[in-house]
Amino acid sequence: MVQPFDTYPGIIKVESGYTGGHVPNPSYQQVKSGTTGHTEAVRISFDPAVVSYDDLVSIYWQQTDPTDAMGQFQDRGDNYRPVIFVKDQEQRRIAEASKKRLAESGRFAEPIVTQIEAAQPFYLAEDGHQQFYKKNPERFAAEEAAGRAQFRQEHWTE
Repeated sequence: MVQPFDTYPGIIKVESGYTGGHVPNPSYQQVKSGTTGHTEAVRISFDPAVVSYDDLVSIYWQQTDPTDAMGQFQDRGDNYRPVIFVKDQEQRRIAEASKKRLAESGRFAEPIVTQIEAAQPFYLAEDGHQQFYKKNPERFAAEEAAGRAQFRQEHWTE
């Protein structure tokens, strides 16, 4: 999820981490176990003069399967559920409108199940998970080949 945002103009920083759970400062192993309630997520700092929040939401839709409530591609489980965390009512309005447009577009035969939730405390993932696509290019390429790239090709190439 980092790479598409990290390479977009106006993005200042993309950090990998965990949010939405009930355990303070969880580790990857704890989150992966499915017992903390956290979702693996990214926190994005951006320059709104260059890229809008609506643009960020549009990028997000093209990275996930918004019809799969139990994970994303090879990553299965509640900690990989599709969710957009919003920090305020304006972000919620934008995300909800974008979700509605996507649902009405006919792009997907199944319902859009991505949740839109209030932002919760965000805990940075361990260093090995930051900029994963740069640190582990072979593994990142293999994960892309495990369905994400094909899904984008099928649903987002016009």
